Amino acid sequence: MSTGSSDPVSELIAELSRLPSIGRKTAQRVAFYLLKAPAEQSERLASAISEMRTSVRPCSVCNTLSHRDPCTICDDPRRQDDMLCVVEESLDLEAIERTGRFHGRYHVLGGVLSPLDGIGPDELNLDALVQRAQQANAREVIVATNPTVEGEATAAYVARLLRPLGVKVSRIASGIPVGGDLEYADEVTMARALEGRSEL
Repeated sequence: MSTGSSDPVSELIAELSRLPSIGRKTAQRVAFYLLKAPAEQSERLASAISEMRTSVRPCSVCNTLSHRDPCTICDDPRRQDDMLCVVEESLDLEAIERTGRFHGRYHVLGGVLSPLDGIGPDELNLDALVQRAQQANAREVIVATNPTVEGEATAAYVARLLRPLGVKVSRIASGIPVGGDLEYADEVTMARALEGRSEL
């Protein structure tokens, strides 16, 4: 089989390899699976990708990716308006929603502060966050950025922005995951677990 750019199988493998968490071997398996599968399956996949690209946009309220505007969460009258949860990306919102424990509104920043990558406050959805916190008379804003250096810096920046408004700003706890072993925990995770301990 030719490996030139005109070979459609090699082109598909190359494109699949660019996706997150998909290496070359997985890309090859997917490509050859699609070759053997009924043509309708490949056509449905191509159609779903095309439809997603044309119909999914950021929600004008919370900035999550959605095929509706406003998204279903922003449009739900049962959600608490005075509770906001700030996340980095739409995937993070989905992770919190799966718990079924948060009933407020979300605000998606669209990333984190990362000066080395040229991402400063102006590149994030921060002005809209301040406006929403004021308009909703927010009681609490929960900052649920990832526990990375950039996530922590972003959380601290969000807290500095919102504290002058008199809003309670909290940070999600982090620590030892369920099913994890203490011996494999790094020092920062272990310290967080101790700081976030609760009474039994």
